[in-house]
Amino acid sequence: MRNLLTDVAGLLVGHAHDTRLKSGVTVVTADTPFVCGVHVMGGAPGTRETDLLAPDKLVERVDALVLSGGSALGLDAASGVANALRSQGRGFDVGGQRVPIVPAAILFDLLNGGDKDWTENPYAALGAAALLAADDAPGLGSVGAGCGATTATFKGGIGQASTMLEDGTMVAALVAVNALGSAVVGDGPQFWAAPWENGDEYGGHGPALRYPAGRPAMKGDGRHTTLGIVATDAALTQAQATRLAISAHDGFARALVPSHTPMDGDLVFALSHGRRPMTDAAGMGHAAATVTARAIARAIWHATAAPGDLVPTYAARHGPPRNASAD
Repeated sequence: MRNLLTDVAGLLVGHAHDTRLKSGVTVVTADTPFVCGVHVMGGAPGTRETDLLAPDKLVERVDALVLSGGSALGLDAASGVANALRSQGRGFDVGGQRVPIVPAAILFDLLNGGDKDWTENPYAALGAAALLAADDAPGLGSVGAGCGATTATFKGGIGQASTMLEDGTMVAALVAVNALGSAVVGDGPQFWAAPWENGDEYGGHGPALRYPAGRPAMKGDGRHTTLGIVATDAALTQAQATRLAISAHDGFARALVPSHTPMDGDLVFALSHGRRPMTDAAGMGHAAATVTARAIARAIWHATAAPGDLVPTYAARHGPPRNASAD
């Protein structure tokens, strides 16, 4: 148990980013294809190959998932991942031709202070690099798709968290937090996700004694969207994975205020990589929401400052994390 998505055995996560660009890509893959579902609750999503994840579609397993910055331009990251997988002989077999199945979702980070004046779209190369970097000990904070992520109050980033159910089933989450709203109450230090904190994984500040009324903090422009991946080693059908993705959205609402706005493209992929019998669907859904909320708070907790940032880090206001590694 390392509080990472890769606590689900066999999963690998890779990050690639460009600090000048202030953007990047995060890829989740495994040695074998995995069952995947998806659910979108934001009003402004940007996606690739999510329709094929519906339970009534032909393809039941995917080779990788991609989270990328760059808005719609970042969808090109999935092409880089697909090309790299095909060169490895991976993909859905169609008459001897391999077609890698790589669903993707993007967040909008084009207005975060980075240099976006490129002559060639950089995201395909970043996607391929993220796939090649995939391992079982991925980073947190300002890495990958979270490199230039922001929220209404502090820098966002990549967060991860995991838990084990009583029957031994593992449930874990990875999020790229770039929300229109905020993960903290006012200016902090309390996180909205404080009631679900495991130990002091994001400071141990506890919940606010009084939650403010009125309009919450929100960005004044279009820099938005939180993307999530929740995973389990329980053997799920595509319909059950879709249901798990729906449950995980509760974690967004617990950890970000507001969430699922018309300007956010909030989305959750849910994947199954394992053969453990699924014995407690309700408990698994609750766990998915909880680890998602925790992962969101950990993304803000682990974010690091960089030249040209337009918003501060949580650490700059409330002190650095005592342990910047996966704790």
